[in-house]
Amino acid sequence: MTRDLDQVFSALADPTRRRILGMLLEDDMAVTDVADPFDVSLAAISKHLGILTRAGLISQEKRGRITWCKLEPKGLFDASVWMQGFGQFEPVNLDDFERYLRDLLGETLPDASPDPASE
Repeated sequence: MTRDLDQVFSALADPTRRRILGMLLEDDMAVTDVADPFDVSLAAISKHLGILTRAGLISQEKRGRITWCKLEPKGLFDASVWMQGFGQFEPVNLDDFERYLRDLLGETLPDASPDPASE
């Protein structure tokens, strides 16, 4: 488990990889679409994607000629459990994590859906 945690935290340590994770919060994306907003080569983005994949934070699937990337939120589970062991951290709530990433990237969240009980 320690090696897996090292991979997760190492993957999260890089701002480019955190930004990629934020982009994948919305939907699956083709590798070329992931690379578009960055001023680096496609090969550099592919290396970042490989690190995220090995850490279990994303998956990649070839569909025809296109490789698609998908966020794997369960990849953060072991890190969340490990942090809970310190007692000073709350469990990682994926909705809160999504808001954190969007705030970090300067994106606004859509309005929350209305509470059905209040209608």
